Amino acid sequence: MRHVPVLGGLLGVVALSPLVSGPYPAAARAESEPAPALSAAAHDERRTARDSRGQRQRRAAVRVAAYRGLRIPVPDGWQVHDLERDPSRCVRFDRRAIYLGRPGERPDCPARVIGGEDALHVAPLGPAGTSARAGRGPVRADRLAAYTVKPTADHRVRVPLREAGVVISGSYGTDPSRIQRLIRGATVNGPRPLGDDPDDEDEKEFRDDDQGKHSDKDYKGKDKNEYSPKRPEDGTTLLDLIPRPSDGGGGKPKSKKPKSKSKKPKSKSKSTKGKAPKNQPKTGRQKNWAVGKGFDTCTAPSLASMRAWRKAYRISNIYIGGAARGCAQPNLTRDWVKSARSMGYRLIPTYVGLQAPCGRYRARFTAGNAAAQGRSAAVDAIRKAKALGIPAGKPIYFDMEAYPNDASCRRAVLTFLHNWTVKMKAERYVPGVYSSVGSGIRDLARTTGYTLPQAVWFAHWDGKPRLYGHPQIPDRLWHPHRRIKQYRGGHRETHGGVTINIDSNNVDGRVY
Repeated sequence: MRHVPVLGGLLGVVALSPLVSGPYPAAARAESEPAPALSAAAHDERRTARDSRGQRQRRAAVRVAAYRGLRIPVPDGWQVHDLERDPSRCVRFDRRAIYLGRPGERPDCPARVIGGEDALHVAPLGPAGTSARAGRGPVRADRLAAYTVKPTADHRVRVPLREAGVVISGSYGTDPSRIQRLIRGATVNGPRPLGDDPDDEDEKEFRDDDQGKHSDKDYKGKDKNEYSPKRPEDGTTLLDLIPRPSDGGGGKPKSKKPKSKSKKPKSKSKSTKGKAPKNQPKTGRQKNWAVGKGFDTCTAPSLASMRAWRKAYRISNIYIGGAARGCAQPNLTRDWVKSARSMGYRLIPTYVGLQAPCGRYRARFTAGNAAAQGRSAAVDAIRKAKALGIPAGKPIYFDMEAYPNDASCRRAVLTFLHNWTVKMKAERYVPGVYSSVGSGIRDLARTTGYTLPQAVWFAHWDGKPRLYGHPQIPDRLWHPHRRIKQYRGGHRETHGGVTINIDSNNVDGRVY
């Protein structure tokens, strides 16, 4: 405050100097003040300094998720989860998040999650750098900035990066350009050749194929901490399993063997007579349906967990794909399916594709593209089933979540499911549908102008396992051995010391 009078006096002198002549020449007074040009330059310099500090502060505020040399900018509102520090964390595709590392053996996933959100998962890359499901080989780090996420039926993306020894997988909701922007912003801090980390020798390759529009300001967070999880520890290896049988079951090999010696097949049958694991997976010796209680859960449990639960259950579902599949499936491989069936499990293959146009989920089809999307979903589901070793003649259930009772929406759903059913039958798979008894199943039971699926799995959480006698589903439909009822929603059960969050089902229907 002491400087105010002086400043005021100086301003007064400057303001009055053109009008009043004093004892001092004007030039002498001007020498005591900064020249206008110099004053403006100093002001610009101070403003530039302030702008530079602001830019540095904003750059420091951008959050970065770092894993094995890969750095990904984190948009505002996104969460970052370190799976090595939190191994029970469930990798979910119903929220915007970045997951770093390999999931734990027992992730704490809900019984049911419907995906369709933008999300990324960065995990260690297997030695081959590719996956049977990937469709695209490794991507060079210097080409990330120009990487294009191509639209797919299952809304999934997979980017193997050999320089960093990681694979970026994830999902997108409605627009792939949003997740594309995030991938293009990623950088690799120098190449890391494969082989300098014990995890590169892992036999278990990450198999997950397995979900906004953001401006540049979306990448300006308030937390300047960098997420850098610890390096994952080795120890996850693929079990040595029996070689998978041919899709034709156990009949084809025997048809060729009698050409040499007729005694050999007999001697082999005697030597393997008591070995249940080799006999059980042969689909030709199993019925196409199963009866009993079953469970479904968001992510395929580990084989150790499946073994622990075998005394309590013999039927389980698996989510094989789809744009709205809600959880990552690190365990679900062809070998996992083979091994689970060798334990005596029967499986319910389920595909969670685009949802009703009037529903509450982001991943939706429209009334205009319902027919095309129904066929596309069938094609993608069959491709996923074949990759898992599920042959033709087996069921695949489309998961159509509940939707409002709207006439135009109902027609769109029935059109979608009609085309799903027709395409599945044309490819010699058994078309099934999962839905609520108050929407999808009800509408299918009442319709007269659409092709019905050959099996249904209906949700009605009344706590009663009975399959028939429901007012919305006439007993004459889907009978016999063509019904599954989900009679209880998400809850925890523990068997063999392993706890899993599940839905409960009563099964008298088509399974694999």
